[in-house]
Amino acid sequence: MPHKQKRDLEATKKVLLEAAKELMTTCSDSDEVTSRKIAAKAQVNPAMINYCYGSRENLLYEVFKQLLSDAQIARPELAELLHADIPAKQRLIMLHFGMMKLMIENFSYSKAITKYILLNRSDSIGMESLPYIIEHFDGQKNAGECKLIAFEISSLHELAVLRHIELKQLCGIDLTDDDTLMAYITNNVERFLEQ
Repeated sequence: MPHKQKRDLEATKKVLLEAAKELMTTCSDSDEVTSRKIAAKAQVNPAMINYCYGSRENLLYEVFKQLLSDAQIARPELAELLHADIPAKQRLIMLHFGMMKLMIENFSYSKAITKYILLNRSDSIGMESLPYIIEHFDGQKNAGECKLIAFEISSLHELAVLRHIELKQLCGIDLTDDDTLMAYITNNVERFLEQ
């Protein structure tokens, strides 16, 4: 690809990302953020969303990853905890606490991307837990077993975020309360990481 085309493609990706981010922060329901609206806001052809990102959902996932990165910059103590000299299990709990809290606080993003993540989980999508699980088991489980545990923990927590209102109504578990959220995550991680 010639340099100018590559530069133009990067510029298009950036304007699509910014348009999607702006629409997501101003909408009342993520279903309102359609490909057409994103493209119109970015002033590009709607087909460019698929060309640049593969799908609307993947674009919104990229917006969420940027939001997560921004949150880590705004809360450096979380990033420090994830690299602290504490057991991998504790860092895993902190990772899930930070991610679930962010997802609940930005529920319009979560609603838009959670189904996508659940259905498209791979080594590059939604597997942030894997390094901590591998470190925790330290060779006692093979790579496939560790991936399965990462898949199960992450899927459970993403589903809990997606249904957090119903979870409160049905079970009395209020994941918007930090202490309850921490207890919920800790209990799940302890169960999945039993030897």
